Amino acid sequence: MSFENLIKRLHHCLITEDPASESGCQILQRFVHKLSESSRSSVKRSKERSLEEAVQLLRQISEAQLRGMEKEHLLLLVRLLLSLQLEMVSISTACRKVDQMLQHLAAKVNHQLVYKETLQSFQSIVHSDQVLSLQDLQRACMFLEDSAVGREVWRESYMSMLQRVSESLPAVLQEESQRDGLNCYITVKVCLQVFQLLPSKVAPLVWEENHSKEAVQKILQALMDIIFGQCCNRDTRLLAGTAVAMLINTASESRVAGAAAWDLLQASYPQPCQLAVGVLQVRCHPAGKDRVERLAVSRGLLTCCPPHVLLSPNQNSTQTCLLLEGLFPLVYVLCEEKRDCHYLAFEVLTLWLKKVKECVTDLWKMTGARLLPDDSRLLQQLSHIIWTNAESPVEGVPEFASSAFTLLLNVYAMDCEHFCDTKKTFYFTLLERLLKLPWEAKAKYHRLCALLPYVGADTMLHQYTEVSSHLLKCLSTNPLSPCGSEFYKCLIQQQRRELPASLTELDLAGRWAKSWQPFLLEALTSEVTLLQTNSSTHLLPCTFQVFSSAVHHLLASLSPHRPGHLHAWACILSSYQAISGCSPWDLQGSSTFKTLQLALGSADDKTRLAALNLLCYSSKTRDIPSTEEMKILKEFIPQNLNCESSPFRQHLQAALRRFLVRIRDGCLARIREVKGKKKEDVSHESRKDLLEQGIGFVEWLGQLPYSFLSPGHSYQRKKTALLLLSAVLETCTDTWSPDKKKGQPPGNIGLLIDCARQRGQWDFFSRTKQLLLISCLEDSTNEIRELSAGMLLRFFPPGFPADITEVLETRSRQLLCSPRVQEAQMGALMMKILLQKSGHRCKECSLSIAANTGGNPEALCMVRVLLKELEEHYLTAQADMMLSTRTKPIHGVLCALQRCLLEAADDIYTTLDHSLMINLLELLENISLLLLAVLHGDREACVTGKYAPPSFCDMGNAISSLISQQSGCNQTDEEDCVLLSEEHSLVLTCCWVSLKETGIFLGSLVEKILKESKQHSECLLTKQDLMRASKVFKDILLKCRHWGAVEGCCIGFTKFCTSLLSSSDPDLKDIPAQMLKDGLQVVQCLRSTSVTRRAAGLPMLILCVLSAEEASKTRPLLALSMQTLLDTARRPLDENWDQTLDLPQVCAVHTLQALVRGAGLGAAVLQFAPGVAILSLTLLRSPCWAMRNAALQLYSSLCSRVLGQRSSIVEAGPTQHSMSPAAFFFHYPELQPFLLGELRGEAQHLQRPTGGAKLHLQPSLYLILTLLAQLQPGIQDSSEALLDFLPALLQLSASPIYSVRVMASKALVAMTPPSAYMDLLIKLTSKLPGPQESCCHNRLHGQVLQIKALLDRALSADSVLSDDLREVVSRIHASMWLGTAAQRCPLVRAVYLSVADSLRKQSCETFLLQLSDKLMHDLHTPQQGLQVGLSSFHQQALNFLCTDPKWACQIWENFSAAPPELRLSLVSWLQDRRGLMQTDMKEVIQRVLQSNLKKALLGDSVDYRTRYLAALIAVITDGGSALPQPLSNSEPCLSECLHLLLQDLEVQKGGPEFLSQALIAASLLLSQWSNFSLKTSMLQRWCSVLECQRTPEAPEVLRVMCSEVLCAAGVPLINTLREHSSLPAIMMRLINTGLYLLQDQSPQARQKVARFASLLHHSRQGDNQSSVYIIQINRALLLLLDLLLQECWDTPGTLELLLSHLPQTDLISVLKEASATGGTSSLYEQDEVNVFAEPSIMSAHMLPYLLQMADKSSQSSALAQTLTSWAEENVAQVLDNLTACEQLQPAKTFTPSWLALLMDPRFHNALCGLLTRAAFLLHLLKTSACIRHLCDPLSMQMRLQAVCSLLSQNGVHFPPALTAAVAAGDTHILLDEDCRC
Repeated sequence: MSFENLIKRLHHCLITEDPASESGCQILQRFVHKLSESSRSSVKRSKERSLEEAVQLLRQISEAQLRGMEKEHLLLLVRLLLSLQLEMVSISTACRKVDQMLQHLAAKVNHQLVYKETLQSFQSIVHSDQVLSLQDLQRACMFLEDSAVGREVWRESYMSMLQRVSESLPAVLQEESQRDGLNCYITVKVCLQVFQLLPSKVAPLVWEENHSKEAVQKILQALMDIIFGQCCNRDTRLLAGTAVAMLINTASESRVAGAAAWDLLQASYPQPCQLAVGVLQVRCHPAGKDRVERLAVSRGLLTCCPPHVLLSPNQNSTQTCLLLEGLFPLVYVLCEEKRDCHYLAFEVLTLWLKKVKECVTDLWKMTGARLLPDDSRLLQQLSHIIWTNAESPVEGVPEFASSAFTLLLNVYAMDCEHFCDTKKTFYFTLLERLLKLPWEAKAKYHRLCALLPYVGADTMLHQYTEVSSHLLKCLSTNPLSPCGSEFYKCLIQQQRRELPASLTELDLAGRWAKSWQPFLLEALTSEVTLLQTNSSTHLLPCTFQVFSSAVHHLLASLSPHRPGHLHAWACILSSYQAISGCSPWDLQGSSTFKTLQLALGSADDKTRLAALNLLCYSSKTRDIPSTEEMKILKEFIPQNLNCESSPFRQHLQAALRRFLVRIRDGCLARIREVKGKKKEDVSHESRKDLLEQGIGFVEWLGQLPYSFLSPGHSYQRKKTALLLLSAVLETCTDTWSPDKKKGQPPGNIGLLIDCARQRGQWDFFSRTKQLLLISCLEDSTNEIRELSAGMLLRFFPPGFPADITEVLETRSRQLLCSPRVQEAQMGALMMKILLQKSGHRCKECSLSIAANTGGNPEALCMVRVLLKELEEHYLTAQADMMLSTRTKPIHGVLCALQRCLLEAADDIYTTLDHSLMINLLELLENISLLLLAVLHGDREACVTGKYAPPSFCDMGNAISSLISQQSGCNQTDEEDCVLLSEEHSLVLTCCWVSLKETGIFLGSLVEKILKESKQHSECLLTKQDLMRASKVFKDILLKCRHWGAVEGCCIGFTKFCTSLLSSSDPDLKDIPAQMLKDGLQVVQCLRSTSVTRRAAGLPMLILCVLSAEEASKTRPLLALSMQTLLDTARRPLDENWDQTLDLPQVCAVHTLQALVRGAGLGAAVLQFAPGVAILSLTLLRSPCWAMRNAALQLYSSLCSRVLGQRSSIVEAGPTQHSMSPAAFFFHYPELQPFLLGELRGEAQHLQRPTGGAKLHLQPSLYLILTLLAQLQPGIQDSSEALLDFLPALLQLSASPIYSVRVMASKALVAMTPPSAYMDLLIKLTSKLPGPQESCCHNRLHGQVLQIKALLDRALSADSVLSDDLREVVSRIHASMWLGTAAQRCPLVRAVYLSVADSLRKQSCETFLLQLSDKLMHDLHTPQQGLQVGLSSFHQQALNFLCTDPKWACQIWENFSAAPPELRLSLVSWLQDRRGLMQTDMKEVIQRVLQSNLKKALLGDSVDYRTRYLAALIAVITDGGSALPQPLSNSEPCLSECLHLLLQDLEVQKGGPEFLSQALIAASLLLSQWSNFSLKTSMLQRWCSVLECQRTPEAPEVLRVMCSEVLCAAGVPLINTLREHSSLPAIMMRLINTGLYLLQDQSPQARQKVARFASLLHHSRQGDNQSSVYIIQINRALLLLLDLLLQECWDTPGTLELLLSHLPQTDLISVLKEASATGGTSSLYEQDEVNVFAEPSIMSAHMLPYLLQMADKSSQSSALAQTLTSWAEENVAQVLDNLTACEQLQPAKTFTPSWLALLMDPRFHNALCGLLTRAAFLLHLLKTSACIRHLCDPLSMQMRLQAVCSLLSQNGVHFPPALTAAVAAGDTHILLDEDCRC
């Protein structure tokens, strides 16, 4: 009987139950309801939750009531539970919960009944006539694993079940469709569980002759067949190995078990043999050579066998041991082999070491000697295999190698302790070896952590002197930060253990501070974001866990005004609070909240977030926030809604969610406390106040987001508002989310909701809020649409009102017909929401509902309607493509079908039937053919089986021809036009987007159908249907070249292939395999003409199929594809090859590149890396350009894949990777002889007499050198095999190609072991020629390059002046001539100078003086003719000379006399040296540059002028110190220079880069000028320039520079004009520029203006500017407005300035335009110039300041007259617009016209501008009697409130400041700080 029928019968029985047991019956009914609920739910967590509640309900029923149930009812209950348990066999936790209920019934009521019913269910499996099905096997597993009574049944019926398994397993292996699938795996799992859980039952069958052994023997034979490759699934083979080992483990005697284990181990070797396990004898026939059988056997033995078996000797030799002599050689060989199962081999090695550690005592007894003496072969082998795999690129191997290393150290320690070895040489040898590794080696830190307990912290820190700097570098890079953090943690833990126990916590923390406080502070205050984050996330918690009092030392060293210290302060307190659970507010007394306010207002996002986390976090979720905390947060949230950083928004949401949880849980606790206390309790009122505050805060936060969701607000503000709204609804509503493990609302949340609603609050789901979220469905960004839709579906009532549904249906259909892709996606989303919220209503739907009581008729009807519409669109496109693209594009309906079928439908089988599926498939096929025909221009060619995609030129011509035919006009006039026409864009977009959507929809549809087919008897898709679908994919991928279509289609195609390849049906599996073979066949054929040579979508087709192949298998399809492609690519070109065709060889290489780059294949392609690398390097010699190009791209992709992660540290260089040469060639040994051969070949050519002089191109040489140079240097190679590379690399220094010489020097560093650095340097320097010796310049240049590269690496590792280094320095000094004019090659001179510069600290003063003197002479000697490398020499000479201030001043003094190229080098050098100059040197340079400025500005070269100005700016602003005063006699010249600069700026001459430098240069010079008479006019011109460049239309570089100018010159100018009459006007203009730039789209511009506002604020307060606190952007805006009103309130133009920031759009004109606007058929719309600007927010900001201006009118008659004039001029317009608002009168029901207005940003902006002006006018009317005749204030106030009330009820929300102004009546309320946005 089915579960549903059992439920019905049990319900009927409970209804007729005796009323006397009414309470028990009610509980039982609820219990059954929960069981039914669990069965119906499709979400695992929902099922488990319902079952858990059912368990609790069952326990509430008394034993007497259960026993009193009628037998029939009890029987139904047991059967119901068993039915439910069998239904949930795939969810182990759910089965165990059901088993708890069955055990409860068995224990309390009737065990025999439960046993009998379980036995009956079990017998139905055993006595089936067919082979055990997957469901049968899962149920058998469940009874054995998850059912207590089931195990009892198994013990009684095990023999019959083993017989069934012995019949099923061989049968499964015979079926190709099942042997590699889940059936085989589950069958093996059953065997393993039987052997493991029923050993006493199985043992007699295996080890005794007088029992029936046939069943077990068959099982053992099948398991061995699986192990040896009859099954390809690796997981199944490994499980079979474990099962056989578990079978051996059933033996009661260790001798026979050991013999069987030895026999099994011998059987794993690749030759046929006989295996004996007890009385069982089976044959072993190895089927493959992948060595998985060895893995399976060794893994199984190590996992299952106890020590006495693993220590058993071989029968042939009693001195042997299975663990050491048997298993270790096998494990060692597995780890040495480079196969795709390398990860598993190291897992086995780790298991082996664990067993050795477990058995070490017995091993000592057996051998009588040490297990791991220092010179033992075993120790050497283990060290070698662990060391060489520490940096393996195979995922998981480094982790297992690290675990193995730790185990090896443990075993060695035990060995030393047992045999009293106190030297422990191995440890110190390891330490020395580890410390020589470079800091970039990840394995270094893991191994140091493991070694630390054995050598001690003091010893390690004494020898590892660079530990702090290395840890800082580690924490600055993502791959190394975890291991660096762990090493630090281990170090301080070990230090704590080694410190005396008598020390107090403060003393202990003091010891820590001496070693680590500077390091930790440097990390926390670093400018490197990653270092800052990692130190606060990883280092602080472990520090406080080990040394809790360290917080006092850290806080004492911080100053809030120093850069980075605020962030560090917040992180320290947050971490301390989280670790200790103590309140952070008590650590520093009253100053804590002040510092918190500073941090929350900081311009730095990270600082504000850290402070926010500190504010919101509490270790107790019931700790309700204080009034102060809520107040601070109310100020913080509105000021941070428009932050541009996405991580900031996510962290803000998370922090507020924690804060809300505290409020929610705290309020619930208060409610419970209030209910439990008497009314006269004194603390009752305080609890009530906290409850009121908590509820009020949630109400405020729940209302706030809706004020910022209207169109016209920025994306950032809307996204943040929606995230905050989501946090409120998730936390404070009773909505349960089954997909979330944590964060669910408590069960009693209803108490708090009721409490809030009694106070008229927490109305989260009103109609007006729903309308506002609906308006977000047409937002221009996908994220806003999806978030809004998610909240509407998840939280709001399940259905829309009828009027809203009707409007949305109309609107969604309109949008689906839009040619704009974005609008079509909006329509599809609306369709989905309508289906889920309100269903679908039409006549057909009503008939379906009446006729069909099952399924989902509304969804079925919706699909039919959409399918009909899709067919209509297709027919329209077939008849008139141009009409279709404008009015009925295909992609919109496809999107809607995808949404409704795949996202909205829970079960697709209730939404689709087979006939609909066939119609849909046929329609998709026809659509794809039609669209491809449009792009081909020839339908017949498209229908044929030739897969030849048209070129982009052909597609363009086809579309142009179509437009010409259907429009009836000639297109020849447009041929000369570079831009695509509107019609062309429409057709192309419609085609590629529709093809993309077709692929995505079809793949997702097939995936869903096949996934859900397991729950249904029949599948909606037959093999023929799937073949048709595969043809659609093949057509799109092979006949279209548009990347958008190909890429989108690949998403669906990968899902399609994955679904088929994971199917148990071999016919379905064969479809993608056959497509792959067809694709490989196409690769090998000549194809069409193509400009790109990229093979169109063919590589992606192959990649998608291979990505879908199961990773657990041997990937036969991948092996076949790689071999075919490599063979094709190696084929020689035909004699008459045509370069205009896509050659098969080129196509194969491009396909290989796609496979190498594809993320879906991951590390699976690494096994083919050597062959691919050799192929790509070989093909570079091809005569075909397309082949060389393809090979180069393939090689680049391969290098990125094989080299692993790139280092993110600047010191490592941009091309540094984390794999050492030894590790690289260990993993790819085939590459070593090939690469070495290539290098030697070129090196031998260079050794010929004319080799260095004659250009000989070897295309692969540079790429090989690049590969070697990217390897991580500094790793010692124990085998020294890589030393073979050094001679060839040294000889390549003579290459005539410059880049080869450079790269050879880098490769030499990577391939040279650290121990050989100095020897090689001595060798190279000894070969430096003398001035009279003849030499090859190329060889000399390459030689010096190699010296430079090696020297830099050696000095970075050890800068101590050793004897070897002293000899190198001496030889460099002796070759001084290489840096002088005696050496005629500038390149050689430049490199020599860089070497000398590197050795400056080790060089004597005499050498430096002589070299500098010669360089000065050479620089000022005129050069004859053009010399290659002269500019490099100049730059290097300047770097060398200017390091010494004396020489720098001397060379700058001669600037005007220097040749032009030297002057250019000088100003270029200066740009890179800012912050490094001494004061005297800086003054000289500034004087020289200012005196030569006019000459530079009059020059012709824009590049020189730009560099010159940049140099001048750099020296003036160097170090951020106060600006030096210029010489008095320079002012006339300064005036001319200023005039020239401003003139260039005014006429926009020179380009953005020059103008940006000119702007800041003019500003800095102007700020130094002391002549006020001339300065004023210049200031006006300068302000005009700023106002011109601040506009959104200006280039971004100029807008950013305007902001920079305000900081650099604006503040000094305002300070110098402090007593001057022109100050207010100038300040007003500068503040206005700042206000505009604070709304700029560029974050950089906004941040710089925030700095300007902070500097200005500090200067007005007289603070020291050296420690300026930079405020957040929104606070800066308010600060500038405050300053404007303080300083310029009576300045003419201030009122106009404030009003200019209001929206200028007139509401009446907006309404007229909205009523006249119809549908659009254009593809694009005009983008906003500044998407960050928010007119409505600026309106809210301006209103308080306008009101303050009105209040100040009594203090200034001029201001009063200005305000009166404004009122008289604007009152009529304001009143007219109010009247227009009143006439809007939205209908009682929702209408399309009102929806259009709700989604119009101009409407909202105009309304905000109107409200601001109206509120300002109303205030003027109230405060000024002289203008009251214009309008009655009371009447106007009432009208204003009525309009706002009407609009707010219909989905129009305003910023809180405007709402408060209208609602309060007294607009003075806006002067309160809390009401600001």
